[in-house]
Amino acid sequence: QSTTVTNGHQSITNGHTSNGHVSLETSTNGDEVETMETENGDDDEDKEEITSLYKVGEKIDAKDLRMGAWFEAQVMKIVKQETTPDTDNPSSSQQLNLCYHVKFDDYDDEVSELLERDIRPRAGYRMQWEQLSIGQNVMVNYNPDHPRQRGFWYDATITRKVDDPKKLYCKLMLGSVDQEASEECLIKFVDEIFRIETKECPDQQVDEGETRMKKPDCDHCKDNPSRRCKHCACSQCGGKNDPDKQILCDECDMAFHLWCLTPPLGEVPESDEWYCHECKTDTSEVIGAGEKLKLTKKKASMQSKKRDCGRDWGKGMACVGRTKICTIVPSNHFGPIPGVPVGTMWKFRVQVSESGVHRPHVAGIHGRENEGSYSIVLSGGYEDDKDDGEEFVYSGSGGRDLSGNKRTAKQSMDQKLTAMNRALARNCNAVIDDKNGATAKDWRKGKPVRVIRNHKGSKTSKYCPKEGNRYDGIYKIVKYWPHRNKEDLLVWKYLLRRDDTAPAPWTSEGKKMTKKLGLTMQYPDGYLEAQKGASNISHDSDEEVRTSKKGGRKRKNVTE
Repeated sequence: QSTTVTNGHQSITNGHTSNGHVSLETSTNGDEVETMETENGDDDEDKEEITSLYKVGEKIDAKDLRMGAWFEAQVMKIVKQETTPDTDNPSSSQQLNLCYHVKFDDYDDEVSELLERDIRPRAGYRMQWEQLSIGQNVMVNYNPDHPRQRGFWYDATITRKVDDPKKLYCKLMLGSVDQEASEECLIKFVDEIFRIETKECPDQQVDEGETRMKKPDCDHCKDNPSRRCKHCACSQCGGKNDPDKQILCDECDMAFHLWCLTPPLGEVPESDEWYCHECKTDTSEVIGAGEKLKLTKKKASMQSKKRDCGRDWGKGMACVGRTKICTIVPSNHFGPIPGVPVGTMWKFRVQVSESGVHRPHVAGIHGRENEGSYSIVLSGGYEDDKDDGEEFVYSGSGGRDLSGNKRTAKQSMDQKLTAMNRALARNCNAVIDDKNGATAKDWRKGKPVRVIRNHKGSKTSKYCPKEGNRYDGIYKIVKYWPHRNKEDLLVWKYLLRRDDTAPAPWTSEGKKMTKKLGLTMQYPDGYLEAQKGASNISHDSDEEVRTSKKGGRKRKNVTE
Protein backbone atom coordinates (compact mmCIF):
# COMPACT_ATOMS: atom_id res chain seq x y z
CA GLN A 1 0.00 0.00 0.00
CA SER A 2 1.27 3.51 -0.69
CA THR A 3 0.73 7.01 0.59
CA THR A 4 1.42 10.14 -1.46
CA VAL A 5 2.12 13.45 0.26
CA THR A 6 0.17 16.46 -1.00
CA ASN A 7 3.24 18.60 -1.73
CA GLY A 8 3.70 16.74 -5.00
CA HIS A 9 7.26 15.57 -4.68
CA GLN A 10 7.49 13.21 -1.69
CA SER A 11 5.95 9.75 -1.46
CA ILE A 12 6.04 6.78 0.90
CA THR A 13 5.53 3.23 -0.20
CA ASN A 14 5.24 0.44 2.38
CA GLY A 15 6.06 -3.16 1.74
CA HIS A 16 8.66 -2.89 -1.04
CA THR A 17 11.79 -1.10 -2.18
CA SER A 18 13.28 -0.26 -5.54
CA ASN A 19 16.48 1.17 -6.95
CA GLY A 20 17.20 4.92 -6.78
CA HIS A 21 15.55 5.65 -3.43
CA VAL A 22 16.53 5.98 0.20
CA SER A 23 15.32 3.08 2.29
CA LEU A 24 14.51 3.26 5.99
CA GLU A 25 13.82 0.25 8.17
CA THR A 26 11.82 0.40 11.37
CA SER A 27 13.34 -1.74 14.12
CA THR A 28 11.45 -3.53 16.85
CA ASN A 29 12.00 -0.75 19.38
CA GLY A 30 10.59 1.91 17.04
CA ASP A 31 13.93 3.41 15.98
CA GLU A 32 14.59 4.00 12.29
CA VAL A 33 17.80 2.72 10.76
CA GLU A 34 19.06 3.65 7.30
CA THR A 35 19.56 0.58 5.12
CA MET A 36 21.07 -0.07 1.70
CA GLU A 37 18.79 -0.40 -1.33
CA THR A 38 18.09 -3.87 -2.72
CA GLU A 39 17.32 -4.88 -6.27
CA ASN A 40 14.42 -7.22 -5.59
CA GLY A 41 11.16 -6.02 -4.10
CA ASP A 42 10.75 -8.72 -1.48
CA ASP A 43 12.13 -6.98 1.60
CA ASP A 44 10.46 -6.89 4.99
CA GLU A 45 7.08 -5.21 5.19
CA ASP A 46 8.39 -2.68 7.71
CA LYS A 47 10.64 -0.95 5.14
CA GLU A 48 9.73 2.41 3.64
CA GLU A 49 10.81 3.75 0.28
CA ILE A 50 11.28 7.53 0.36
CA THR A 51 11.46 9.70 -2.72
CA SER A 52 13.28 12.88 -1.75
CA LEU A 53 13.45 16.14 -3.66
CA TYR A 54 17.25 15.99 -3.61
CA LYS A 55 19.50 12.97 -3.86
CA VAL A 56 22.77 11.98 -2.23
CA GLY A 57 25.76 13.57 -3.96
CA GLU A 58 23.77 16.45 -5.45
CA LYS A 59 25.42 19.87 -5.40
CA ILE A 60 23.27 22.46 -3.66
CA ASP A 61 23.23 25.78 -1.83
CA ALA A 62 22.78 25.33 1.92
CA LYS A 63 21.97 27.93 4.54
CA ASP A 64 24.20 28.49 7.52
CA LEU A 65 21.54 28.74 10.23
CA ARG A 66 23.83 30.77 12.48
CA MET A 67 24.12 33.74 10.12
CA GLY A 68 21.53 33.30 7.38
CA ALA A 69 24.01 33.25 4.49
CA TRP A 70 24.08 30.60 1.75
CA PHE A 71 27.11 28.46 0.97
CA GLU A 72 27.90 25.86 -1.68
CA ALA A 73 27.48 22.35 -0.32
CA GLN A 74 26.76 18.74 -1.22
CA VAL A 75 24.15 16.27 0.07
CA MET A 76 25.91 13.45 1.95
CA LYS A 77 23.01 11.56 3.52
CA ILE A 78 19.21 11.67 3.80
CA VAL A 79 17.34 10.40 6.85
CA LYS A 80 13.76 10.55 8.03
CA GLN A 81 13.01 12.79 10.99
CA GLU A 82 10.23 12.42 13.50
CA THR A 83 7.42 14.72 12.38
CA THR A 84 6.30 17.44 14.80
CA PRO A 85 2.89 19.03 14.15
CA ASP A 86 2.89 22.76 13.42
CA THR A 87 0.17 24.66 15.29
CA ASP A 88 0.10 27.34 12.58
CA ASN A 89 -0.31 24.74 9.84
CA PRO A 90 -2.56 21.82 10.88
CA SER A 91 -1.80 19.88 7.69
CA SER A 92 1.94 19.84 8.45
CA SER A 93 1.54 16.74 10.64
CA GLN A 94 0.75 14.78 7.49
CA GLN A 95 3.95 15.81 5.71
CA LEU A 96 7.12 13.77 5.51
CA ASN A 97 9.98 15.45 7.40
CA LEU A 98 13.37 14.62 5.88
CA CYS A 99 16.72 15.62 7.31
CA TYR A 100 19.55 16.27 4.88
CA HIS A 101 23.12 15.80 6.05
CA VAL A 102 25.17 18.25 3.98
CA LYS A 103 28.86 19.08 3.82
CA PHE A 104 29.94 22.61 2.99
CA ASP A 105 32.54 22.82 0.24
CA ASP A 106 34.84 25.09 2.23
CA TYR A 107 34.67 23.03 5.44
CA ASP A 108 35.67 19.42 4.79
CA ASP A 109 35.12 18.22 8.36
CA GLU A 110 31.81 19.97 9.04
CA VAL A 111 28.54 18.17 8.32
CA SER A 112 25.29 19.97 9.10
CA GLU A 113 21.78 18.59 9.44
CA LEU A 114 19.27 20.73 7.56
CA LEU A 115 15.63 20.53 6.63
CA GLU A 116 14.43 20.81 3.05
CA ARG A 117 13.54 24.48 3.44
CA ASP A 118 17.20 25.27 4.19
CA ILE A 119 18.66 23.82 0.99
CA ARG A 120 18.03 24.51 -2.71
CA PRO A 121 19.63 24.06 -6.14
CA ARG A 122 22.97 25.80 -6.54
CA ALA A 123 22.56 29.30 -7.96
CA GLY A 124 24.59 29.84 -11.12
CA TYR A 125 22.58 32.19 -13.32
CA ARG A 126 23.96 35.73 -13.27
CA MET A 127 21.19 38.25 -13.85
CA GLN A 128 21.63 41.22 -16.16
CA TRP A 129 20.96 44.75 -14.97
CA GLU A 130 17.87 45.01 -17.17
CA GLN A 131 16.36 41.93 -15.52
CA LEU A 132 16.39 43.45 -12.04
CA SER A 133 13.29 45.17 -10.67
CA ILE A 134 12.04 46.56 -7.35
CA GLY A 135 10.48 43.93 -5.09
CA GLN A 136 12.40 41.08 -6.70
CA ASN A 137 14.07 38.46 -4.48
CA VAL A 138 17.64 37.75 -5.58
CA MET A 139 20.95 36.48 -4.22
CA VAL A 140 23.55 39.19 -3.54
CA ASN A 141 27.04 39.37 -2.09
CA TYR A 142 27.35 41.57 0.99
CA ASN A 143 29.75 42.06 3.90
CA PRO A 144 27.91 43.28 7.05
CA ASP A 145 31.19 44.28 8.72
CA HIS A 146 32.82 45.99 5.73
CA PRO A 147 30.16 46.86 3.11
CA ARG A 148 32.79 47.89 0.54
CA GLN A 149 34.50 44.49 0.63
CA ARG A 150 33.42 41.10 -0.65
CA GLY A 151 31.32 39.14 1.80
CA PHE A 152 28.86 36.25 1.91
CA TRP A 153 25.84 35.39 -0.25
CA TYR A 154 22.46 36.41 1.14
CA ASP A 155 18.87 36.42 -0.06
CA ALA A 156 17.72 39.99 -0.55
CA THR A 157 14.71 42.00 -1.70
CA ILE A 158 15.43 44.89 -4.08
CA THR A 159 14.09 48.15 -2.64
CA ARG A 160 15.67 50.78 -4.95
CA LYS A 161 17.37 50.79 -8.34
CA VAL A 162 19.32 53.71 -9.82
CA ASP A 163 20.45 53.41 -13.44
CA ASP A 164 23.04 56.18 -13.77
CA PRO A 165 25.32 55.48 -12.08
CA LYS A 166 24.33 51.91 -11.27
CA LYS A 167 23.21 51.61 -7.66
CA LEU A 168 21.19 48.83 -6.10
CA TYR A 169 19.63 48.96 -2.64
CA CYS A 170 18.31 45.84 -0.91
CA LYS A 171 17.07 44.47 2.37
CA LEU A 172 18.94 41.32 3.36
CA MET A 173 17.18 38.30 4.84
CA LEU A 174 19.25 37.60 7.95
CA GLY A 175 18.86 34.96 10.63
CA SER A 176 17.22 31.59 10.38
CA VAL A 177 13.98 31.66 12.38
CA ASP A 178 11.74 34.45 11.15
CA GLN A 179 13.76 35.62 8.14
CA GLU A 180 13.91 39.16 9.52
CA ALA A 181 15.00 41.76 6.97
CA SER A 182 17.91 44.06 7.67
CA GLU A 183 17.92 47.78 7.14
CA GLU A 184 18.30 48.96 3.56
CA CYS A 185 21.87 48.56 2.37
CA LEU A 186 23.81 49.49 -0.76
CA ILE A 187 25.08 46.50 -2.77
CA LYS A 188 28.61 46.99 -4.10
CA PHE A 189 28.80 44.10 -6.57
CA VAL A 190 25.84 45.04 -8.80
CA ASP A 191 27.22 42.93 -11.67
CA GLU A 192 27.10 39.79 -9.53
CA ILE A 193 23.41 39.37 -8.82
CA PHE A 194 22.24 35.75 -9.07
CA ARG A 195 18.82 34.25 -9.53
CA ILE A 196 17.43 32.16 -6.66
CA GLU A 197 16.87 28.66 -7.98
CA THR A 198 13.97 26.39 -6.97
CA LYS A 199 13.17 22.75 -7.50
CA GLU A 200 9.66 21.36 -7.89
CA CYS A 201 10.30 17.67 -8.56
CA PRO A 202 13.19 15.18 -8.11
CA ASP A 203 13.78 14.81 -11.87
CA GLN A 204 14.13 18.55 -12.48
CA GLN A 205 17.60 19.44 -13.75
CA VAL A 206 19.20 22.76 -12.81
CA ASP A 207 22.21 23.95 -14.75
CA GLU A 208 25.26 24.69 -12.58
CA GLY A 209 26.05 27.84 -14.56
CA GLU A 210 28.72 30.25 -13.32
CA THR A 211 30.78 29.82 -10.17
CA ARG A 212 30.13 32.54 -7.61
CA MET A 213 33.11 34.39 -6.20
CA LYS A 214 33.65 33.78 -2.49
CA LYS A 215 34.75 36.01 0.31
CA PRO A 216 38.50 35.66 0.88
CA ASP A 217 39.53 34.34 4.27
CA CYS A 218 41.80 37.36 4.64
CA ASP A 219 40.59 40.80 3.60
CA HIS A 220 44.14 42.16 3.66
CA CYS A 221 46.02 39.87 1.26
CA LYS A 222 42.92 38.53 -0.55
CA ASP A 223 44.28 34.97 -0.01
CA ASN A 224 47.23 35.64 -2.32
CA PRO A 225 49.59 32.72 -1.53
CA SER A 226 52.69 34.61 -2.71
CA ARG A 227 52.01 37.72 -0.63
CA ARG A 228 53.28 38.00 2.93
CA CYS A 229 50.56 38.89 5.44
CA LYS A 230 50.83 39.40 9.18
CA HIS A 231 47.04 39.17 9.59
CA CYS A 232 46.37 35.65 8.28
CA ALA A 233 49.88 34.16 8.49
CA CYS A 234 52.73 34.54 10.97
CA SER A 235 52.23 37.84 12.80
CA GLN A 236 56.00 38.30 13.06
CA CYS A 237 57.36 37.57 9.57
CA GLY A 238 54.14 37.38 7.54
CA GLY A 239 55.25 34.12 5.96
CA LYS A 240 52.64 31.56 4.91
CA ASN A 241 55.06 28.65 4.72
CA ASP A 242 54.89 25.64 7.06
CA PRO A 243 51.37 26.16 8.45
CA ASP A 244 51.83 23.01 10.58
CA LYS A 245 54.66 24.84 12.37
CA GLN A 246 52.51 27.82 13.30
CA ILE A 247 50.77 28.21 16.64
CA LEU A 248 47.74 30.37 17.52
CA CYS A 249 47.47 32.44 20.68
CA ASP A 250 44.27 31.57 22.58
CA GLU A 251 43.79 35.20 23.61
CA CYS A 252 44.49 37.38 20.53
CA ASP A 253 44.16 34.62 17.87
CA MET A 254 47.39 35.74 16.19
CA ALA A 255 49.63 33.13 14.53
CA PHE A 256 53.37 32.62 15.14
CA HIS A 257 56.02 30.48 13.51
CA LEU A 258 57.74 28.38 16.16
CA TRP A 259 61.10 29.91 15.19
CA CYS A 260 59.74 33.47 15.23
CA LEU A 261 59.03 33.27 18.97
CA THR A 262 61.40 34.60 21.60
CA PRO A 263 62.78 32.18 22.66
CA PRO A 264 61.98 29.92 19.67
CA LEU A 265 60.17 26.61 20.19
CA GLY A 266 61.30 23.29 18.81
CA GLU A 267 57.82 21.80 18.48
CA VAL A 268 54.14 22.66 18.97
CA PRO A 269 53.22 22.47 22.69
CA GLU A 270 50.89 19.66 23.73
CA SER A 271 48.93 21.84 26.17
CA ASP A 272 45.36 22.84 25.31
CA GLU A 273 46.05 26.55 25.74
CA TRP A 274 48.96 28.75 24.73
CA TYR A 275 49.45 32.50 25.02
CA CYS A 276 51.92 34.78 23.25
CA HIS A 277 54.28 37.05 25.17
CA GLU A 278 51.90 40.03 24.90
CA CYS A 279 48.93 38.11 26.33
CA LYS A 280 50.70 36.53 29.30
CA THR A 281 49.66 37.98 32.63
CA ASP A 282 53.22 38.06 33.99
CA THR A 283 56.28 37.34 31.87
CA SER A 284 58.41 36.31 34.85
CA GLU A 285 55.96 33.87 36.40
CA VAL A 286 53.66 32.52 33.68
CA ILE A 287 54.62 29.08 32.44
CA GLY A 288 55.97 29.28 28.90
CA ALA A 289 54.77 27.25 25.93
CA GLY A 290 55.93 23.67 26.15
CA GLU A 291 57.10 24.00 29.77
CA LYS A 292 55.69 21.91 32.56
CA LEU A 293 54.18 23.45 35.66
CA LYS A 294 56.61 23.42 38.56
CA LEU A 295 54.67 22.10 41.54
CA THR A 296 55.25 23.12 45.13
CA LYS A 297 55.56 20.38 47.74
CA LYS A 298 52.02 21.11 48.88
CA LYS A 299 50.54 20.85 45.39
CA ALA A 300 52.58 17.78 44.58
CA SER A 301 51.07 15.98 47.56
CA MET A 302 47.49 16.82 46.60
CA GLN A 303 45.17 13.97 45.60
CA SER A 304 44.63 15.55 42.21
CA LYS A 305 48.32 15.01 41.35
CA LYS A 306 48.49 11.39 42.44
CA ARG A 307 48.17 8.88 39.64
CA ASP A 308 46.20 6.43 41.76
CA CYS A 309 43.46 8.98 42.43
CA GLY A 310 40.07 7.69 41.26
CA ARG A 311 38.49 11.10 40.79
CA ASP A 312 38.25 12.47 37.25
CA TRP A 313 40.02 15.80 37.63
CA GLY A 314 40.05 16.47 33.89
CA LYS A 315 36.42 17.63 33.63
CA GLY A 316 36.92 21.14 34.98
CA MET A 317 35.34 23.76 32.70
CA ALA A 318 37.13 26.92 33.84
CA CYS A 319 40.28 26.36 31.78
CA VAL A 320 39.21 23.61 29.41
CA GLY A 321 40.39 24.01 25.83
CA ARG A 322 37.98 25.04 23.10
CA THR A 323 36.62 22.22 20.96
CA LYS A 324 35.19 24.67 18.41
CA ILE A 325 36.20 28.09 17.12
CA CYS A 326 33.75 30.65 15.76
CA THR A 327 34.46 31.21 12.06
CA ILE A 328 31.27 33.08 11.16
CA VAL A 329 32.94 36.43 11.74
CA PRO A 330 36.57 37.45 12.38
CA SER A 331 37.84 37.65 15.96
CA ASN A 332 37.89 41.47 15.75
CA HIS A 333 34.21 41.72 14.84
CA PHE A 334 32.21 44.61 16.33
CA GLY A 335 28.49 44.10 16.93
CA PRO A 336 26.20 41.06 17.26
CA ILE A 337 27.26 37.59 16.18
CA PRO A 338 24.88 36.38 13.42
CA GLY A 339 22.67 33.58 14.66
CA VAL A 340 23.16 34.37 18.38
CA PRO A 341 20.01 36.19 19.60
CA VAL A 342 19.77 38.28 22.74
CA GLY A 343 18.95 36.04 25.69
CA THR A 344 21.13 33.10 24.62
CA MET A 345 22.46 31.27 27.69
CA TRP A 346 25.51 29.07 28.24
CA LYS A 347 26.53 27.10 31.31
CA PHE A 348 30.27 27.77 31.01
CA ARG A 349 32.51 30.56 29.76
CA VAL A 350 34.24 28.21 27.33
CA GLN A 351 30.92 27.86 25.47
CA VAL A 352 30.64 31.65 25.25
CA SER A 353 34.12 31.61 23.74
CA GLU A 354 33.18 28.94 21.20
CA SER A 355 30.13 30.95 20.10
CA GLY A 356 32.32 33.98 19.34
CA VAL A 357 30.32 36.30 21.60
CA HIS A 358 33.22 36.68 24.07
CA ARG A 359 36.36 34.79 23.05
CA PRO A 360 38.63 34.93 26.15
CA HIS A 361 37.98 32.13 28.66
CA VAL A 362 38.78 34.15 31.77
CA ALA A 363 39.44 37.81 30.92
CA GLY A 364 36.51 40.19 31.32
CA ILE A 365 37.40 42.45 28.37
CA HIS A 366 38.08 41.32 24.81
CA GLY A 367 39.62 43.81 22.44
CA ARG A 368 42.74 45.27 20.88
CA GLU A 369 44.42 48.41 22.11
CA ASN A 370 44.61 49.98 18.66
CA GLU A 371 41.05 49.02 17.57
CA GLY A 372 38.65 48.89 20.49
CA SER A 373 36.74 46.43 22.64
CA TYR A 374 34.46 43.82 21.10
CA SER A 375 32.85 42.38 24.25
CA ILE A 376 32.87 42.43 28.05
CA VAL A 377 31.59 40.18 30.83
CA LEU A 378 29.84 41.48 33.96
CA SER A 379 30.69 39.26 36.91
CA GLY A 380 30.64 41.62 39.91
CA GLY A 381 34.42 41.89 40.19
CA TYR A 382 34.35 45.35 41.81
CA GLU A 383 32.05 46.08 44.73
CA ASP A 384 31.41 49.72 43.76
CA ASP A 385 30.17 48.88 40.25
CA LYS A 386 26.52 49.77 39.65
CA ASP A 387 24.14 47.84 37.37
CA ASP A 388 20.76 49.31 36.45
CA GLY A 389 20.08 46.97 33.55
CA GLU A 390 19.72 49.47 30.72
CA GLU A 391 22.96 51.10 31.80
CA PHE A 392 25.75 50.19 34.18
CA VAL A 393 29.15 51.33 35.47
CA TYR A 394 32.00 48.99 34.59
CA SER A 395 35.51 48.93 36.03
CA GLY A 396 38.61 48.47 33.90
CA SER A 397 41.22 45.74 34.28
CA GLY A 398 44.71 45.74 35.75
CA GLY A 399 46.17 46.99 38.99
CA ARG A 400 46.38 43.46 40.38
CA ASP A 401 49.50 41.45 41.14
CA LEU A 402 49.03 38.25 39.14
CA SER A 403 52.49 36.85 39.76
CA GLY A 404 52.57 33.13 40.37
CA ASN A 405 50.20 32.55 37.45
CA LYS A 406 47.23 33.63 39.58
CA ARG A 407 43.96 34.20 37.74
CA THR A 408 42.85 37.02 40.03
CA ALA A 409 43.99 38.97 43.05
CA LYS A 410 43.09 42.02 45.10
CA GLN A 411 43.93 45.37 43.51
CA SER A 412 47.23 46.67 44.84
CA MET A 413 48.27 49.40 42.35
CA ASP A 414 46.79 52.07 40.09
CA GLN A 415 45.20 51.05 36.82
CA LYS A 416 46.50 52.55 33.58
CA LEU A 417 44.63 53.48 30.41
CA THR A 418 46.54 50.89 28.41
CA ALA A 419 45.88 47.44 26.93
CA MET A 420 42.21 46.44 27.41
CA ASN A 421 41.33 49.64 29.28
CA ARG A 422 42.44 51.70 26.31
CA ALA A 423 40.62 49.33 23.96
CA LEU A 424 37.36 49.94 25.84
CA ALA A 425 37.97 53.71 25.82
CA ARG A 426 38.33 53.64 22.02
CA ASN A 427 34.68 52.57 21.75
CA CYS A 428 33.65 55.96 23.11
CA ASN A 429 32.81 58.59 20.45
CA ALA A 430 35.42 61.00 21.76
CA VAL A 431 39.14 61.73 21.56
CA ILE A 432 41.25 59.58 23.90
CA ASP A 433 42.23 61.42 27.10
CA ASP A 434 44.70 59.47 29.26
CA LYS A 435 44.42 61.89 32.16
CA ASN A 436 40.79 62.99 32.61
CA GLY A 437 38.79 60.55 30.51
CA ALA A 438 36.12 61.74 28.09
CA THR A 439 32.38 61.98 27.40
CA ALA A 440 30.97 60.88 24.04
CA LYS A 441 29.81 63.61 21.66
CA ASP A 442 27.05 61.25 20.49
CA TRP A 443 27.14 58.03 22.49
CA ARG A 444 25.08 56.11 19.92
CA LYS A 445 27.80 56.66 17.29
CA GLY A 446 30.38 54.85 19.40
CA LYS A 447 31.58 51.35 18.59
CA PRO A 448 29.26 48.59 19.84
CA VAL A 449 30.19 46.32 22.75
CA ARG A 450 28.63 42.88 23.25
CA VAL A 451 27.68 42.44 26.92
CA ILE A 452 27.49 39.10 28.72
CA ARG A 453 26.25 38.90 32.28
CA ASN A 454 27.67 36.13 34.47
CA HIS A 455 25.89 34.46 37.37
CA LYS A 456 28.61 35.68 39.79
CA GLY A 457 27.22 39.18 39.38
CA SER A 458 23.84 38.13 40.80
CA LYS A 459 25.21 38.78 44.31
CA THR A 460 25.07 42.52 43.65
CA SER A 461 22.81 42.87 40.59
CA LYS A 462 19.27 41.59 40.03
CA TYR A 463 19.85 41.75 36.26
CA CYS A 464 22.47 39.00 36.23
CA PRO A 465 21.32 35.40 35.69
CA LYS A 466 21.19 32.95 38.57
CA GLU A 467 23.06 30.35 36.53
CA GLY A 468 25.63 30.37 33.76
CA ASN A 469 26.17 33.24 31.32
CA ARG A 470 23.66 35.24 29.25
CA TYR A 471 24.09 37.48 26.20
CA ASP A 472 22.24 40.75 26.90
CA GLY A 473 22.83 42.61 23.63
CA ILE A 474 24.72 45.68 22.42
CA TYR A 475 25.83 48.56 24.65
CA LYS A 476 27.71 51.78 23.87
CA ILE A 477 30.23 53.78 25.96
CA VAL A 478 28.68 57.02 27.23
CA LYS A 479 31.78 58.19 29.11
CA TYR A 480 34.87 56.98 30.95
CA TRP A 481 36.83 58.57 33.79
CA PRO A 482 39.52 57.86 36.44
CA HIS A 483 38.19 57.14 39.94
CA ARG A 484 39.87 56.72 43.32
CA ASN A 485 38.45 53.87 45.40
CA LYS A 486 38.40 53.43 49.18
CA GLU A 487 42.03 52.30 49.17
CA ASP A 488 42.95 55.44 47.17
CA LEU A 489 43.85 53.31 44.16
CA LEU A 490 43.00 54.55 40.67
CA VAL A 491 40.35 52.60 38.76
CA TRP A 492 39.15 53.45 35.27
CA LYS A 493 35.35 53.57 35.17
CA TYR A 494 33.07 53.25 32.13
CA LEU A 495 29.39 54.12 31.81
CA LEU A 496 27.68 51.87 29.25
CA ARG A 497 24.13 52.30 27.95
CA ARG A 498 22.06 49.74 26.05
CA ASP A 499 21.51 50.35 22.32
CA ASP A 500 19.88 47.20 20.98
CA THR A 501 16.65 46.77 19.02
CA ALA A 502 15.97 43.41 20.69
CA PRO A 503 14.24 43.64 24.09
CA ALA A 504 16.34 43.03 27.19
CA PRO A 505 16.00 39.47 28.56
CA TRP A 506 14.69 40.64 31.95
CA THR A 507 11.76 42.60 30.49
CA SER A 508 8.35 41.09 29.77
CA GLU A 509 8.95 41.51 26.02
CA GLY A 510 12.35 39.90 26.36
CA LYS A 511 10.91 36.93 28.24
CA LYS A 512 8.31 36.45 25.52
CA MET A 513 11.02 36.56 22.85
CA THR A 514 13.14 34.07 24.79
CA LYS A 515 10.19 31.71 24.99
CA LYS A 516 9.32 32.23 21.31
CA LEU A 517 12.86 31.41 20.18
CA GLY A 518 13.07 28.44 22.55
CA LEU A 519 16.21 29.74 24.27
CA THR A 520 17.24 27.49 27.15
CA MET A 521 20.50 26.86 28.99
CA GLN A 522 23.10 25.33 26.69
CA TYR A 523 25.37 22.67 28.16
CA PRO A 524 28.54 21.14 26.66
CA ASP A 525 28.11 17.87 24.78
CA GLY A 526 27.92 15.01 27.26
CA TYR A 527 27.85 17.27 30.33
CA LEU A 528 24.37 16.36 31.57
CA GLU A 529 25.03 12.67 30.96
CA ALA A 530 28.30 12.89 32.91
CA GLN A 531 26.57 14.70 35.79
CA LYS A 532 23.84 12.07 35.88
CA GLY A 533 26.40 9.28 35.88
CA ALA A 534 28.36 10.92 38.69
CA SER A 535 25.14 11.31 40.68
CA ASN A 536 24.33 7.62 40.25
CA ILE A 537 27.82 6.60 41.35
CA SER A 538 27.56 8.83 44.43
CA HIS A 539 24.14 7.36 45.26
CA ASP A 540 25.46 3.80 44.95
CA SER A 541 28.43 4.63 47.17
CA ASP A 542 26.13 6.05 49.87
CA GLU A 543 24.01 2.89 49.73
CA GLU A 544 27.12 0.73 50.18
CA VAL A 545 28.22 2.79 53.18
CA ARG A 546 24.81 2.51 54.82
CA THR A 547 24.68 -1.25 54.16
CA SER A 548 28.18 -1.68 55.55
CA LYS A 549 27.38 0.19 58.75
CA LYS A 550 24.15 -1.69 59.21
CA GLY A 551 25.84 -5.05 58.77
CA GLY A 552 28.52 -4.25 61.35
CA ARG A 553 26.12 -3.15 64.08
CA LYS A 554 25.28 -5.68 66.82
CA ARG A 555 21.81 -5.98 68.31
CA LYS A 556 21.73 -5.96 72.08
CA ASN A 557 20.42 -9.18 73.65
CA VAL A 558 17.33 -8.35 75.69
CA THR A 559 17.75 -11.39 77.90
CA GLU A 560 21.17 -10.29 79.13
